[in-house]
Amino acid sequence: MSWDQWLGLALTLGIMGVGLLGCVLPALPGTPLVFAAALAHRLWFGSASATTWVLVILGVLMAASIALDLGAGFLGAKKLGATWKGALGAGVGGLIGLFFSVPGILLGPFIGAVVFEMFAGREWKEASRAGLGAALGLLAGAVGKFACSVAMITLFAGNVVWRAWS
Repeated sequence: MSWDQWLGLALTLGIMGVGLLGCVLPALPGTPLVFAAALAHRLWFGSASATTWVLVILGVLMAASIALDLGAGFLGAKKLGATWKGALGAGVGGLIGLFFSVPGILLGPFIGAVVFEMFAGREWKEASRAGLGAALGLLAGAVGKFACSVAMITLFAGNVVWRAWS
């Protein structure tokens, strides 16, 4: 492996590290940034980069993490007794919460589920339980995205290094 390939790998892994942070911090793309960095590395270094199959697996992991993230708040709310209105409120609250940094992202699904459930005529206790489910689902989604990103980075780096030493 030449020095420019090592430098390219280091830069790519640095960008992937930012993507890893994006799994827990707002306004940073998580797994899409990890995938984009791997794809850019492949476009720049060609056969000295990860194989096509590794890029396909990274794409599948990225899609799975996005689906997990979108569905986690919804499923968490449903699991703790939310109606479809509360689950919808968790989704709406999550989207609105994106505009209010970390507190909005954490509280948005909870508040959305509670408000939608209460508008549907449920009592505070039932509505807040649905909100708790939405918040726990959001946390589970973040953990899942983080795990997918770690797997993507490990697979990419391992494949590139393995191919360089083979």
